[in-house]
Amino acid sequence: IIMIPMILAAPHRAWLIAGVCTIASVLGGAAGYFIGMFAYETIGHPMLEWAGKLSHFEAFTESYNEWGVAVVLIAGITPLPYKVVTILSGATAMPLIPFLVASLLARGIRFFLVAVLLWKFGPPIRRMIERRFGVLSILVVLALILPFVVWRML
Repeated sequence: IIMIPMILAAPHRAWLIAGVCTIASVLGGAAGYFIGMFAYETIGHPMLEWAGKLSHFEAFTESYNEWGVAVVLIAGITPLPYKVVTILSGATAMPLIPFLVASLLARGIRFFLVAVLLWKFGPPIRRMIERRFGVLSILVVLALILPFVVWRML
């Protein structure tokens, strides 16, 4: 939200602004990861154990960590709640390096895509970004995922 007017006010700084937003978002994601890790250990695990659902979460953890990088990529680009995914990644003990790499890639795509659009088209594109960026980001994700899905089917 703040990035859009900043880039429109200083288009020559679009790349710097997108870069700072990307790094700050990944650092925030790392904070969410550690919140998930420590909150799960102190709160989540005992609650699941008390409710008799610990085995369900363990099964979920295996599945999540198998697809975790894809989940982080999708949530980092699309309107899905990235913050929830960061916390869940920490709670499931997803390996930190793949989490950070996926976060950097996803958030970079998201912020640099907005920067490119604003840099190239200026104020006229603002309304489209504010109203339709969610749909646009979903299309970008589909464009990235579809070749892999088709390749696996062959």
